[in-house]
Amino acid sequence: MIALFDYLKTDKDILLIKSCVFHYEFEFIHPFLDGNGRMGRLWQTLILMQKYPVFEFLPVESLIKENQEEYYKALSQSDKSGHFTPFIEFMLNIIFQALENLLKTQNRTLTVQERIELYKGIIGRNQFSRKDYLQNFKEISQATANRDLKWAFENNLLIKTGDKRLTKYQYN
Repeated sequence: MIALFDYLKTDKDILLIKSCVFHYEFEFIHPFLDGNGRMGRLWQTLILMQKYPVFEFLPVESLIKENQEEYYKALSQSDKSGHFTPFIEFMLNIIFQALENLLKTQNRTLTVQERIELYKGIIGRNQFSRKDYLQNFKEISQATANRDLKWAFENNLLIKTGDKRLTKYQYN
């Protein structure tokens, strides 16, 4: 693990490549009894967010979840071949697709349902406030955020606790 963190700090590879290598090597080293996959994906997101803030909105965990079978296949191919090229290619392709999708959504106004679904991919099962929701969708007003969250609550997509400014939400 020390050598892996040293690689991250000192190697001159492009950060995008280093994040993929780190993710793969973390999985390969397998330092914990459980949760190595989640930790590897979290680390990759954190590494990428340092230089590319857009990864705050494209968490690697969500990208992998949508392509889980291919993810494990790429890990297996890399293990069998003894080099991480298949895994890096897989991850770069997933990241490219996610960025393309994000760019498509940036060129049009999202619907209430699209914003709610997009935010679910970002926040997961964590609690959040209206303010948190607004920080993600800077282009909408407080009134729109209120309508979005009310719609999601009424459609049983969100659980609501608290009242007024202290209201917290969580996805079902």
